[in-house]
Amino acid sequence: MRPSLARALGPSLLLSSLLLSSLSACSRPQRAAPAPAQATNQDPVFQPAAPAGPMRCLPPAQPHAVVQAAREAEGFPSKSCLARAQALLSQMTLPEKVGQMLQADRTRVQGDQIARQAFGSILSGGGSGPEQNTPVEWARMVNGYRAQSLQSRLGIPLLYGVDAVHGHNNVGGAVIFPHNIGLGASRDAGLVQRIGRATALEVAATGVDWTFAPVVTAARDERWGRTYEAFGEAPELAEELGPALIRGLQGERLGARPDSVLACAKHYLGDGYTQGGRDQGNSVLSPEQLEREVLPAYRKAIASGVGSIMVSFSSVDGVKMHCHGPLLNDVLKGQLGFGGLLVSDWRGVEQLPGDALAQLASGINAGIDMVMAPSAHLGFLEQLAQLVPDRVPLARIDDAVTRILSVKCALGKLDGSRFARGPDGALALSKDLERVGSAEHRALAREAVRSSLVLLENSASLLPLKKSLRRIHVAGSHADDIGNQSGGWTIKWQGQPGAITEGTTLREAVQAAVAPGTEVSYSLDGSGAEGADVAIAAIGERPYAEGHGDDARLELPPAGRELVTRLKAAGLPVVVVLMTGRPLLLGELPRTADALVAAWLPGTEAQGITDVLFGDHGFTGKLPHSWPRTLEQVPINVGDASYDPLYAYGFGLSYAPAASPSPAASPARR
Repeated sequence: MRPSLARALGPSLLLSSLLLSSLSACSRPQRAAPAPAQATNQDPVFQPAAPAGPMRCLPPAQPHAVVQAAREAEGFPSKSCLARAQALLSQMTLPEKVGQMLQADRTRVQGDQIARQAFGSILSGGGSGPEQNTPVEWARMVNGYRAQSLQSRLGIPLLYGVDAVHGHNNVGGAVIFPHNIGLGASRDAGLVQRIGRATALEVAATGVDWTFAPVVTAARDERWGRTYEAFGEAPELAEELGPALIRGLQGERLGARPDSVLACAKHYLGDGYTQGGRDQGNSVLSPEQLEREVLPAYRKAIASGVGSIMVSFSSVDGVKMHCHGPLLNDVLKGQLGFGGLLVSDWRGVEQLPGDALAQLASGINAGIDMVMAPSAHLGFLEQLAQLVPDRVPLARIDDAVTRILSVKCALGKLDGSRFARGPDGALALSKDLERVGSAEHRALAREAVRSSLVLLENSASLLPLKKSLRRIHVAGSHADDIGNQSGGWTIKWQGQPGAITEGTTLREAVQAAVAPGTEVSYSLDGSGAEGADVAIAAIGERPYAEGHGDDARLELPPAGRELVTRLKAAGLPVVVVLMTGRPLLLGELPRTADALVAAWLPGTEAQGITDVLFGDHGFTGKLPHSWPRTLEQVPINVGDASYDPLYAYGFGLSYAPAASPSPAASPARR
């Protein structure tokens, strides 16, 4: 076991690196932070929060050679891969080394750039894919880019990256699993690992070998637009479920199986702690908090063999993480012994102080190995080469490239035999393409959905419902809409309402679950419900991702509340199914609804919901977040000095399957 961070760093290094502004390498004039956004998820363009004080950078304290020694002692990558990487490095020119440190967006790459300039990686930004969004066309597209990289002078293949954050969610027809907030409600590490395994198989089948997942932060403020990407508010959830997903994606050892996919723990560091829940904002964290709450999830991710880590857009105490040398280089690579590659976020280096050269120098010297430069990749290649050796030591470049090549070696990408070719000489399509969207994976997603559901209210034991009721009325914005049901990061970056991919809606799942003689009626607004035995209202948030989802009000959309009122006025008992990326303020809803279920963002397999509503399975999910009564309580987290939530962290009613419909013992609602 490694010594604690405080002992390893000595009494002053970490504290001084975080708090002493005199160590700042660069700054810009102070500007005031904007007022909290109001319903930012309605805005067409997201603007990151301005820092509350001067934006600063901090240089690392440790020399890169010390970091290299720590990495070799850690045992990942293997000594054989390090040797292979260093042998390749000895043959490379400076432009080729710089090329390996670039990750460009596929939409900006032209002609023979990949081969001529030895690109290290290509990515599909959210929603960026082939014109025909099918698994086969994805595989052909990725193979085309990889074939170009194999034509470079040294034939080093590129890594192809995507945000496969709840299944292979960019690809039409792939299975969409519940977002991580739902998996946090399941508390089931084995299930999460199986989801990672299924996701890896679908991702690898399309030729992609890198996913920017999982988020391993604790989401400490529900106003944050990425709350649903985290497993919950408690660091322990990220510490347990993050490594489970990593093991599923990569395998017990990166590259041990052909469909091993490079995972990426993110966003290092503190992104779930930003003030006001502002995406890309500033986190104020004491060294004790870092040691106790934030770093353990990264320690465990590293222990699980994670091959890459992504840097956070956020700042820590006013220091931008993309140029925070003490935390990137000294702590992550030195003290924690991270041996993989450290990648920037989308244009993250471009947010640093100074001109383009100063930004690159600060970011690379701080410890970034690969720069995601989607729109300025040619400028990156020229500018970084200009900085060596006067402003960026060649040793730092060599360390970065060694890490990148070592990870490629661990994945088996430096072994030419891993790339099968067809009769025409082109890279062959994977035989596993037929398993993308398979019945087996859909069954797993269905299991994940029912494991994630949390029963908040069940007045007069309305649930479970009988399948033989005369008539059930289904209503609401999320009742018959795969896009709303799946949320952001689904086919498109921000997600989108509508029939955007294959799957089963809640309305379809209800129809499939009931007895042949039961009528299932439907209306979007609840009209026509009169005379039904019960109503199921599916309501929630519209899809969003990242900063577009920052929301200072946390209000349940008025149309949802009005729908429930309308159904109650029709004289029906009402089951409300909430499809949201976080706890929202519910107002009178807990007293209006007869049963209330948190279904989070369940993905494409809504039959997991009806499995539980109709009693084939019991409710087992427990809240991964404290549920606030009022906005004044936000942020609210278990352990707060004043803690009086509407529903406590870990709360969840339950009942046995249909043979015994009476509610079982459960935690008390607070």
